[in-house]
Amino acid sequence: MIRACGQRLRDASRVRHLLPVPPRPAVPDALRRKAFRGSDVVRSGLLTANQLRGPAWRRLFPDVYAHVGLPVTHELRALVAARLVVPGSVVTGRSAAGFWGVELAGAADDVELPVPPGRHPVRTAGVRVRRSLLDPAHVTRRGATPVTTAEATAVRLAGILPGDEGVVAVDRLVATGVVDLQDIRLLAAATTGPGSARARTACALADGLAESPPETRLRLLIGRSSLPTPVAQFRVMHEGRIIARPDFAWPDRRVALEYDGLWHAQDGQFAKDRERLNRLREAGWQVVFVTAADMYRPEEVLRRIASALGVAAVVR
Repeated sequence: MIRACGQRLRDASRVRHLLPVPPRPAVPDALRRKAFRGSDVVRSGLLTANQLRGPAWRRLFPDVYAHVGLPVTHELRALVAARLVVPGSVVTGRSAAGFWGVELAGAADDVELPVPPGRHPVRTAGVRVRRSLLDPAHVTRRGATPVTTAEATAVRLAGILPGDEGVVAVDRLVATGVVDLQDIRLLAAATTGPGSARARTACALADGLAESPPETRLRLLIGRSSLPTPVAQFRVMHEGRIIARPDFAWPDRRVALEYDGLWHAQDGQFAKDRERLNRLREAGWQVVFVTAADMYRPEEVLRRIASALGVAAVVR
C-alpha cells in the first residue's frame, strides 16, 4: 500500500511537470509609462497579440492600451483620445478643465473632443465627439496636448453645466490663478450660439473668491434671498491686527458666516478654528456655521443667517 501511494505521488508530480507553465508577462520598458496602439506594438514585435490580452495590460479605448501599473486618470484618457483616437482634435469642456487644475470629470467619464463641422465624428466608447468650429486663438497646448485656453474652457463650462455648477466651475478656475475673471467675462460677452446666454449669466454671477465649491453655492443661495449681500473673505480687524478672515461677513452687523467643510476635521484644524472663533467672539462678532448637511435644508440655512442678522429672509 505504501509503495502504491508513492507511485501515485510520483505520477502526479510528472503530470504537474507536463502542464504548461503560464509565461511571465512581458513588459517592455518602452511601454511602461505611456499608452499605445496595440496594433502598432504587435506589428513592431514588442508584444504578441496573446501577451496584449494578458493581465499586464489595460484597454483604454479600442486598440489603445496601457500598462496596469500606469495610473489611469481622466487627463491621461483625454491626452490619449486626442492623440490616438481622434487625431488632430482639441480637448474641451470638463476634460479640458483638468488640464487647468480643476477636476470636473472622473477617470471613467467620457472625454470631450470637438471636430470641425465638415469632419465626420468618430463614434468610440468613452469619447464624446461634437462638431464645433474653434477659434484658433482659443486653443493652446498643455504639454503635448491641444486644449482650449483657460478662458475658453471657463466660458464653455459656464454654458453647458446645469444650475449653479457653471458658476462653481468659473470660480474654481479663477481660484487656481490660471485665468482672470474679467478676461472670462469679456470672452463670454463676445460669445454667440447655443449656451452663450447661460454662459454670460454664470460668468456675471462668479466672483472668483470662493475657496471651495460649497462656498460658491452658499453665496448664490444668499444672493437669491432678500438677505443683505455679504462681503466674501472679509478681514476682521481687532486692536490693530487681522484676527480672522471668515468666508462671508456683514461687518456693519458684526456677523460672520463660515462653511464648515470636511477639511475642518483635519489634525490641528479644529483647534485653530476654535481659537479663531474665540477671537471673533471677543471682538464682539457672532459666527454662523453651515455644514454640508445643512445645504440640503436651504430654508433653514437662510433662517439661521437671518436670525443672526436680525432680519427676515425671503427667497426671491
